[in-house]
Amino acid sequence: MTDTLFFAAVRAHLLAGEIALLDVREEHPFAQAHPLWAANLPLSRIELDAWRRIPRRDTLIVVYGEHDGIDLAPLAVERLAALGYTQVRVLEGGLEGWRSAGGELFRDVNVPSKAFGELVEHERQTPSLAAEEVKALIDAKADVVVLDARRFDEYQTMSIPTATSVPGAELALRVRELAPDPATRVIVNCAGRTRSIIGTQSLVNAGIPNPVAALRNGTIGWKLAGQVLDHGAARRAPKASEVNLAAARTSAEDVARRAGGRWIEADALATLEAPGRTLYRFDVRTPDEYEAGHLPGFASAPGGQLVQETDHHVPVRGARIVLADDDGVRAPMTASWLAQMGWEVYVLAAQPASAYSERGAASAGSGSAGPAAPQIGRYRRPYEGTDAPPEAMQAYLDWEFGLVAQLESDGTHGFRVL
Repeated sequence: MTDTLFFAAVRAHLLAGEIALLDVREEHPFAQAHPLWAANLPLSRIELDAWRRIPRRDTLIVVYGEHDGIDLAPLAVERLAALGYTQVRVLEGGLEGWRSAGGELFRDVNVPSKAFGELVEHERQTPSLAAEEVKALIDAKADVVVLDARRFDEYQTMSIPTATSVPGAELALRVRELAPDPATRVIVNCAGRTRSIIGTQSLVNAGIPNPVAALRNGTIGWKLAGQVLDHGAARRAPKASEVNLAAARTSAEDVARRAGGRWIEADALATLEAPGRTLYRFDVRTPDEYEAGHLPGFASAPGGQLVQETDHHVPVRGARIVLADDDGVRAPMTASWLAQMGWEVYVLAAQPASAYSERGAASAGSGSAGPAAPQIGRYRRPYEGTDAPPEAMQAYLDWEFGLVAQLESDGTHGFRVL
């Protein structure tokens, strides 16, 4: 008989230890209700994804998953054990046990990151402008640039008129090329709220002199205001000049150190692989750069998406994370956010170009180059595509506005806003 772990013990591990709390239902039922730090690993994908997402075989894993009257947890335990995992438990009472013990339940996906973004805005009063205000600036041909912080494929699907694609971690690296005049207003947008809040606050934290604001509620807000989006845009940010790169590097390092990020040399990486500790290695550059050449053993996780989808990339709460780039900007900026989210995060010290010797794209299903092929039970995000009903978009925004209160009620987040 499989051992079980009660709510109190799971919570204790989430607060001080390493644990992977896995919801083994398909993504759609997972998105309806789950604990804050539960990671979705559907039963149908355990053999495909488990080794990549949970690299240490003696990780404490707690599973649950009841759907349509079927308890999926015992099957998940069998499959994980067959893959070599030795510390697999079942959440006592499953999801209902969590609820009845007083545990908070959250809707949607990538909830830790989204809730963190709301907390950042709440505590730092991140500046923002309504869709109508941004449109008025664009129509008046004001001195303004709009930077889209999403993945490039999302940007191409729909974008704010005149916007340039500058995904997440690229913002601090490239903004000085796009807005060299300190008087130029910089607007950061995403599909909803999180990436625009984090992107805007990244530029504020990095100390750029320009006035900066998030497009309030992103493309959702734009559509709800009855305004027209562009489709098929292809504007990308230019490469940073040496002068601007140096300025970006200095500010990124300062922000990362203030947040609690650390630096590590390549020959010291093995010291992080202590017994009982999980270590993730991520290359936070763009997928194209990663494919052209990357460090051996590092997976592709572009910085903005890593901050947005931390629960997917790092399902083991309490794990260590090492980040690499080739510019000294993107890894520190990403580290600054992960450290604020409670992760023990390291920036790999600069490596020679010859070290980027591996070739090839990110592994299938890594999430780094866009959503995987449609699967059974996938949750349709209210902010993706161009045909979401206005009611669904507004309901999504209303949900996000309530996340700060849920975080306080839950008490397991470990976030500390810089």
